[in-house]
Amino acid sequence: MSETVVEKHAFQAEVRQVLDIVINSLYTDKEIFLRELVSNAADSLEKLRHIQLTEKEIFDANLPLEISISTNENGGTITIEDQGIGLTRQELVENLGTIAHSGSKAFAAALAGAKEAGAEKAGALNLIGQFGVGFYSSFMVAKKVEVFTHSWKADGESLVWRSTGDGNYEIEALPGQRRGARIVLTLKDDCKSFANESTVKELLRRYSSFVPYPIKLNGEKVNTMQAIWLRSKAEVKAEEYEEFYKYQADAFDKPLYTLHFSADAPLALNALIFTPETNMERFGLGRTEPGVALYCKRVLIDAHPEGLLPEWLRFLRGVIDSADLPLNISRESMQDSALVKKLSSVVVGRYLKFLASEAEKNPENYAKFWKAFGIFLKEAIATEAGHSDKIGKLLRYESSLMKDGELTGLDAYVSRMKPEQKEIFYMYGGSRAAIEAGPYTETFKSAGIEVLYLYEPSDEFVMSHLREFDGKKLVSADTADLAMPDASVMAQGEALGAEKMEALCKWVKALLGERVREVIASKRLTESPAAATNADKMMTPSMRRLLRLMKEREGNAVDAMGLQPVNFELNAKSPLIAHLDELRGKDEATAKELTLQLFDNAMMAAGFLENPQEMVKRLNRLLEKVGK
Repeated sequence: MSETVVEKHAFQAEVRQVLDIVINSLYTDKEIFLRELVSNAADSLEKLRHIQLTEKEIFDANLPLEISISTNENGGTITIEDQGIGLTRQELVENLGTIAHSGSKAFAAALAGAKEAGAEKAGALNLIGQFGVGFYSSFMVAKKVEVFTHSWKADGESLVWRSTGDGNYEIEALPGQRRGARIVLTLKDDCKSFANESTVKELLRRYSSFVPYPIKLNGEKVNTMQAIWLRSKAEVKAEEYEEFYKYQADAFDKPLYTLHFSADAPLALNALIFTPETNMERFGLGRTEPGVALYCKRVLIDAHPEGLLPEWLRFLRGVIDSADLPLNISRESMQDSALVKKLSSVVVGRYLKFLASEAEKNPENYAKFWKAFGIFLKEAIATEAGHSDKIGKLLRYESSLMKDGELTGLDAYVSRMKPEQKEIFYMYGGSRAAIEAGPYTETFKSAGIEVLYLYEPSDEFVMSHLREFDGKKLVSADTADLAMPDASVMAQGEALGAEKMEALCKWVKALLGERVREVIASKRLTESPAAATNADKMMTPSMRRLLRLMKEREGNAVDAMGLQPVNFELNAKSPLIAHLDELRGKDEATAKELTLQLFDNAMMAAGFLENPQEMVKRLNRLLEKVGK
C-alpha cells in the first residue's frame, strides 16, 4: 500500500503581513467570517449551476445545490459545506495560497464573454467578493482550517487543504470526498461561541437570510425569507410586503407607504423602501438609527449604513441592493464615494417623487405621514440644498382660507394667489386662535389674501431657509414695509389728521427711544390700535427669543449679534389712538403710561416681550386710575 503524500507549501513571501492585516485589522467584527464563507459557498453553487447548462459529465451529479452548516460545541468546531464546483489541486494553490486571488472575478469575465456570444440562458450570476480574502477571514476565529474538496470534474482528486495561518499550508489526497467544499474550522478558545447553534442561527438570519440557495443548520433550513426586492412588484402581494417589513425592520406595525423599484442608470439597483406608521423619535427613545440596509446581490453589507441616505431619511426602513458598487476586500466599506452619492441621489429622488404622487392621490393618508414625519422634511429644508424645491412641495400647513385642522401645500397656495400678489405670506403663532386674534392678519383678511399658519418654532427656520417657492418669496406677515393694500382705507372710523398723526408718532418715538427703530402710521391695521413689526425681515420671533436667551446668559455681548429694535405701527382710525393723542395734551404722565402699555401689548402679541413683570405693574397702576 503506497504512502499518502503530503505536499507542504509556503504562502507568498508577503503572506504573513497580509494575513495579519486580514485577521486583525481588515474586519471590524469577527462574526463576518460566517458571512464570507456562506457567500463563497453560494458563489460555488452558482458557478456549478451555470456549468450544468453546458457540461454533460458532472461528478456527484445528483447532489442537491445547498449549503450545510453544522456546529459541535463539545469539539469546538463549525463546518460549512457546499455541493458546488469544488477545487482542483492547482486551484487550491492558486485560490487559497494567494491572498486576494479571485476565481470568481475570472469566472464572471468568462461569463460576460459567453453572454456576448449568445448564451443568455445562463442568467444573471450572483458572484460576490474576493474568494481569497473572504476565505482567510476564517483565521480570525480558527486556530486550524481544513478544506475537504472534490472538483466537479469526474476525473478530479479528493483532497484536503490544511493550515494554522502561520504562513504555511499543506495539501493531501484524501479519498472519499463529495463534490464541492467542506470547510472545518477548529475554533480558538475565545471564539468557541461560534460553535453554538443559536449564535450561528442568529448570524445567518442577520447576514445570509436571502442567499438564493437553501442553508441548513444542523439539518434545519434557516433561510426561509425570500429576497422579494428582486422580484417584480406586480408579483408581490401586499401581505408579503407586510411580512417582509416586519422581518427586516423588527417592527410590529404596518408600513404606511411601500416603494418598490429598480433602476439601471446611473447604476443598477433594486430597492424596497418602507415608511413606518410611527415616528419612534416622538416617544423620546432617542435618535433613530438608519434602517435601510445595503446589500450586494442578496448578501448583507451593512444593516445600518451611515451616510448611504441623508440623515433626514433615517426613519425609513428597507433594502437597497446594488451590484455596481465596488466594495473593498472586506465588503465593509465602499471605495467609490461618488457612486454612493449617485445611489443616494437616485433613491432620494424616487422617494420624494413617490411622496408627491401619494400626496396628490390620497391627501388624507399623506396628512398622516405629515403628522408623523413632517419634522424630518423640515429638517431636510435646513440641511439638504439639493432637493429643496421637491421637499418644498411636500410641506403642509393650515392657512387662513382652510378650515381648522385642514392642511394645504405651497403649490395649492400659489394656485389661489391673487393676480397682483407676488409673495407667499405666513404667520407664526402658538395656535390658530392666537394668530387670528393678533393684529398682523387683519389687512390680509380684509384684502382676501391667504396667510399660512405656522405653529412650531422650527417652521420659521424652514421658511427662512427655503426663502422662495415657485419664484415667489416667502414673507412673514409681521414684517415691516410689506407691499399691502392701504389698510387705513379699509379701517372703520375717522382717521386722526395727518399732522396730528405725525406729531403723535414723533412724541411716541421720543418716549420709547432705542426700543424702536421707527414709529409710523400703519397701513396694515384695521381693528387693532398698534402693532410691533420686524424691522429686519430676517429676524423671526424665534430668532429674537433665541438671541434674548443668549443675551440673558452672555450680557451685552449679544447686542452686536443683531437683537434689533422693532417698528411700532399706530392705527390712525383707532379710537384708542385718538384718545392717546388727546390725553398727552391734558395728562402727559398718564399718556406715557398708556403708550408704554400699548407698546408692551404689541410686543407681547408679536412674541417679543422681554419683561412682562414691569408690564403687569404698569397695568395695575392704570387700572387703579380707571377705578377712581
